[in-house]
Amino acid sequence: MWCYRGGSISAEPRINDRIRVPEVRLVGPSGEQVGIVPLAKALELAQEYDLDLVEVAANARPPVCKLMDYGKFKYESAMKAREARKNQAHTVIKEMKLRPKIDPHDYDTKKGHVVRFLKQGDKVKITIMFRGREQSRPELGYRLLQRLASDVEDLGFIESNPKQDGRNMIMVLGPHKKKTEAMAEAREAQAARKAEAKANPGRSQNAADGDLDEGEIAEGEITEAESAEAPAEASAEA
Repeated sequence: MWCYRGGSISAEPRINDRIRVPEVRLVGPSGEQVGIVPLAKALELAQEYDLDLVEVAANARPPVCKLMDYGKFKYESAMKAREARKNQAHTVIKEMKLRPKIDPHDYDTKKGHVVRFLKQGDKVKITIMFRGREQSRPELGYRLLQRLASDVEDLGFIESNPKQDGRNMIMVLGPHKKKTEAMAEAREAQAARKAEAKANPGRSQNAADGDLDEGEIAEGEITEAESAEAPAEASAEA
């Protein structure tokens, strides 16, 4: 009776002596078709070229093998996967919390955060927190949300209308600009700043330190968490 004893199944292709078939359909180092040859002959050619014999199509009959530098192939594949992850647009929701009777200066500061997040292509969840007697005046929160949406309408739109959630009122703003577009513009801006700094080596270090990259947040403002599978949230108390 067959019994599975566990252990992971390797996704790595079989190479060299691990290939256990009498003959293979061989592909040369430059992609040329060599034809069906005995396994011993294929291994001999691999040794002659100082390359590996790699099984690239195990289910074919006979299996297809290619002569290549397997170590170099794995490295290049890993670099491509890393670059793809780097350019991946994560789904991120920022959260900004305000009070119904927020001070004008604090409002401008919070609005600045919202503007930056929308420029980065991120969604922003705006939460109005009611306390005590403020709960009997939901219109204050509604007017504040409408005001904020109006102030940033050139960068974002109301994706989810204001709604009451317990003692809070919530609204979600969506960016007009896609995340991938924002990331591309951020990289261009960063490259331009580096070119300018290189062209002007006399620029003060303080000025250089004062520039924040797109998506970088100054200490004490707000924190964020990102996830490719589910939206993450970051909070800043009013």
